[in-house]
Amino acid sequence: MQVHLFDGTYELFRAWFGAPPAQHAGVEVGAVRVYLRSLAGLLRGGSVTHGGVAFDHVIESFRNDLFAGYKTGEGVDPRLFAQFPLAERAAAALGLPAWPLIDFEADDGIATAAARAAADPRVEQVRIAAVDKDMCQCVIGTRVVCWDRWKDAVLDEAGVIAKHGVRPVSIPDWLALVGDTADGIPGLPGWGKTSAAKVLMEWTHLDRIPDEPTAWKVAVRGADRLAASLRAQRDDALLYRTLATLRTDGTFRCDVDDLAWHGVDRPALAALCDEIGLDIGILRL
Repeated sequence: MQVHLFDGTYELFRAWFGAPPAQHAGVEVGAVRVYLRSLAGLLRGGSVTHGGVAFDHVIESFRNDLFAGYKTGEGVDPRLFAQFPLAERAAAALGLPAWPLIDFEADDGIATAAARAAADPRVEQVRIAAVDKDMCQCVIGTRVVCWDRWKDAVLDEAGVIAKHGVRPVSIPDWLALVGDTADGIPGLPGWGKTSAAKVLMEWTHLDRIPDEPTAWKVAVRGADRLAASLRAQRDDALLYRTLATLRTDGTFRCDVDDLAWHGVDRPALAALCDEIGLDIGILRL
């Protein structure tokens, strides 16, 4: 079997920026309509037999307690925020487990479910329907992959190396060095994607990188300057790696049997469609 894991927050944001606004009964519902129809289309196609959807119930997480510069919900349109609960209800009404996370992030929820599914011998492949760089750390060979469902493109371990220059296990270290503006991780001065990848392909983790560049065993432009940057801010880099490392110890229910799709919750789906002014017949479920 395949297990499909979805980032509900990303799906809703994509719908918000990809479709015109729409109101029903004075409430903005355009994004959740698009999101609902999109997931319904996947389920209708029959390829999703086991799946789950993780949500940032709030944008902030435990990482905000570790680093003041980490991403927050500041700047998110309140009309989009108001659709978060509707999106969670939509996933549940479609019959998919919905995980609204508070202390953890949606990415942590996906990482937890992916690790659980990968450990089940009945699972042939876990498909993470997310395109964020940090999700690449969950990839294991061809068993756990990232899937861009809009392009129908799969990124396995070889694909991660080809795209980012590092193995999946080094993705948090790579993000710690180069930064991740989407999450508010600044990275270290001077380090770029190529230099970080070259060094990490040799040393795997940033705490193993020697202080002296003469011991790096790889030719990197500006090695002396990069080494000085890492020496001066190694503690910062380790913190940034913690921020970029996805948690796999979530306590919500996500065993494979919990992820089996048994069809929609018809009363809940009908009530939601009525609330957002969407003809349930359009979903064809």
